[in-house]
Amino acid sequence: MHFDIMAGLGALGGGVIGYLVPFLFVLTIVVFFHELGHFLVARWRGIRVLTFSIGFGPELVGFNDRHGTRWKISAIPLGGYVKFLGDDNAASTPDHDALQEMSAADKSESFFHKPVGSRAAVVAAGPIANFILAIVIFAGIFMLYGKQITAARVDSVAPGSAAAEAGFQPGDTVMSIDGTRIDSFSEMQRIVSVNAGQALKIEIDRGGVRQTLTATPALKELKDNFGNVHRLGVLGISRSSAPGDVRTERVGPFSAIAMGAGETWFVIDRTLAYIGGVFAGREAADQVGGPIRIAQVSGQVATAGIVALLHLAAVLSVSIGLLNLFPIPLLDGGHLLFYAIEALRGRPLSERAQEVGFRIGLAIVLMLMIFATFNDIVHLATS
Repeated sequence: MHFDIMAGLGALGGGVIGYLVPFLFVLTIVVFFHELGHFLVARWRGIRVLTFSIGFGPELVGFNDRHGTRWKISAIPLGGYVKFLGDDNAASTPDHDALQEMSAADKSESFFHKPVGSRAAVVAAGPIANFILAIVIFAGIFMLYGKQITAARVDSVAPGSAAAEAGFQPGDTVMSIDGTRIDSFSEMQRIVSVNAGQALKIEIDRGGVRQTLTATPALKELKDNFGNVHRLGVLGISRSSAPGDVRTERVGPFSAIAMGAGETWFVIDRTLAYIGGVFAGREAADQVGGPIRIAQVSGQVATAGIVALLHLAAVLSVSIGLLNLFPIPLLDGGHLLFYAIEALRGRPLSERAQEVGFRIGLAIVLMLMIFATFNDIVHLATS
């Protein structure tokens, strides 16, 4: 039905199997469920689905279901689309000539002849399916492996660090940050990592006495186990690894779903905060990556096992769902913007206005593709 924000961002350089197979595994999961959301709601609203494609370009293999939908895998496996009756192309731009010549029977199954509410529901279903997929993956991981919790207790304080300047001492336990309750060291890290340069009010327990310290996390460049550099806020404290401070909690189905939703919201919140930071000049835009970096990360994560790869798929699913909601024509959010205008005006935008909008959207998407790919190449060259 549309071009996914990460789909069609270019070809993976190098053809390294160790990167390519995990990359396609992750991408196929995310794209399939995104398009499945569009497909299921379209069927529910009585819209005829002509094509369900994983990938673009020439068909490699496919079949027709009993409703006449062509399910296929195409040659360029960098996205996918669902095409409805009345669509002119995979971006779901209308075929105005065909729409005018349709019979009454076809109009009853045409996407563009449906009420604006039905069309909006179909479009929104793709990103919503991405969010649901992420929640299910996160919840499944929690149910299978439980939740490991390390107490937010300080083991050591680095000399000259933000924590040292704030007065932290070994043995302190963090209770809350800016009024948000802290139950584990990882919860504390999440807040600290995204607040570099921001003064935080941190309540601690020191020998049974509550105190409030003010600390400003320092921005540091840290390397992960694969050598990738991340810029994060740090306090300069290490966690306690004492037996009583590390435990694994079993998680039931309902708790797992709630925790999965929490993880999904964290990715959304962090993504929006990063984008806002880029526009405000607080974040560097070089962290925006395309298919090359996604392939690289997929290959690296795959070495840690299938669970880590599924976790990456969940994170990417959230990101793709969120970015597709941006109000850019050609993306789902652009279609929703047009439908909102139509609902307010009582009639759709003119053909000319929609055509101009789609051209602007295409230009924006192409610029994002080029920028992300450029970042990928620079990242590879400097890593």
